[in-house]
Amino acid sequence: MSRNVRAIRKKIGRLEVGGKLRVLDLFAGCGGISLGFSAAGFSIAGAVEIDPEAAASHGRNFHSGDWVYSRARDITKTTPDQLAGELQIGPTAEAFDVLVGGPPCQAFARVGRPKLREVDNHAEAFKHDPRAQLYIDYLRYVEAFAPLAVLVENVPDVLNHGGQNIAEEIAEVLESKGYVCRYTLLNAAFYGVPQMRERMILIAYRCEIADTVTFPDPTHFIDLPQGYEGTRSVALKFLDSEIADDAHHYVPAPKPARSLPPAITAEEALGDLPPIDARKLLKSGALRRGARRFDAPMPYGGEPHTPYAKLMRTWPGFEAPVALTDHVIRYLPRDYPIFARMNPGDQYPQAYAHALEMFEEHLELLTKQGVKVKPASKRYEEIKASIVPPYDVGKFPNKWRKMWRDQPARTLMAHLGKDSYSHIHYDSRQARTISVREAARLHSFPDGFAFCGTMNPAFRQIGNAVPPLLAKAVATHMMKTLKQIDRGEVDESRRAAATVS
Repeated sequence: MSRNVRAIRKKIGRLEVGGKLRVLDLFAGCGGISLGFSAAGFSIAGAVEIDPEAAASHGRNFHSGDWVYSRARDITKTTPDQLAGELQIGPTAEAFDVLVGGPPCQAFARVGRPKLREVDNHAEAFKHDPRAQLYIDYLRYVEAFAPLAVLVENVPDVLNHGGQNIAEEIAEVLESKGYVCRYTLLNAAFYGVPQMRERMILIAYRCEIADTVTFPDPTHFIDLPQGYEGTRSVALKFLDSEIADDAHHYVPAPKPARSLPPAITAEEALGDLPPIDARKLLKSGALRRGARRFDAPMPYGGEPHTPYAKLMRTWPGFEAPVALTDHVIRYLPRDYPIFARMNPGDQYPQAYAHALEMFEEHLELLTKQGVKVKPASKRYEEIKASIVPPYDVGKFPNKWRKMWRDQPARTLMAHLGKDSYSHIHYDSRQARTISVREAARLHSFPDGFAFCGTMNPAFRQIGNAVPPLLAKAVATHMMKTLKQIDRGEVDESRRAAATVS
């Protein structure tokens, strides 16, 4: 009997007597998946994350800031045995019950099925592109830790990455290692997240404990806008093509019923947070250029106004503080007046048109005051630059977007760490982009979840994360399958017959 099979049986025996399911989160970020799994009853026993600030956030929220759990780790340089040793959790193969994570997909198209199935024998193939190594290391961790279940999350494009269906290839590799595996596309808005975010979700169980994989039923309904249906259609079109006629592990996502509660809107998510009048703060000098640190407490203005807001304030273990410290915004003095004029749904072309109108109005005002500004003069160009953004309308049509108050937000991206024009607040009186705490709310991070670093790193951590409520829906569904173990429902003949490692 191989080491992994012995470890699997030992884990099953431990869970049969009520042991808690232990999770290792790879490419963990600040902990969106970890938070969802923790809320579903799993124990977050370890994480691997290369970004120092994200790793510090994960350690702070799940291990009280313990340095052993908070330090950044490079998965390409940290072996499973090293990780198990640093965390002092005993034999590697027995340390964790569930592996979760979303390894980046860059350069993965170079990796073929045979190389994936024999990762230990093909390390040389990936030396020249370290990004490709990330999936290989993920699979090495699966091999070394022998989890009972695996979750992989990624963007829909992994179904057609350079002409390859990466999800299918991962599923085949896991199946060859003794797992039953399926993948699908889920949208976070269908699971109580106030954000339309489409993701590929892959779930695998050891064949000793399950012979099928299903996905959670939606809890909310929304007619997705064309852009999101388009994203899904492009991915699914590849599955229907001849080149991908072997996508045997894909299953359609459960469809939301129109009778379900409507998706959570931006206003339902943000309406109870203290208003920030950007133009007023700018005029008073309270808003200035420079790093935004989380050191200025801002009390709530009242009680939560919706069940979602109440959840964000009362999430067990992450209850809201007396006052918020990360409700901070970007310094964008040129653009606040433009934000005030934009209509919900307006993007950069509309914003640019509003700015040109404001520029012409300013010139007319100067003329009435007896000040003549000659077109194309230095003064003319200076005034224009102070009012009108410089970006090409044709090249950046989606760079700006003003949110609708009565719809979920569009996808929060990692580039929130560089700008947040993609999410301009729906309230024209506030005339600003969203704050760090508002981004966290739209992602379903509770108010008591703390982000390490300053504003830009916090935005990046949020944009990179899996929405916790989506993770919780998947984790709760997986728990039902894994709980068959402690109810004694594991098929004894299947368990005895499983001999793959």
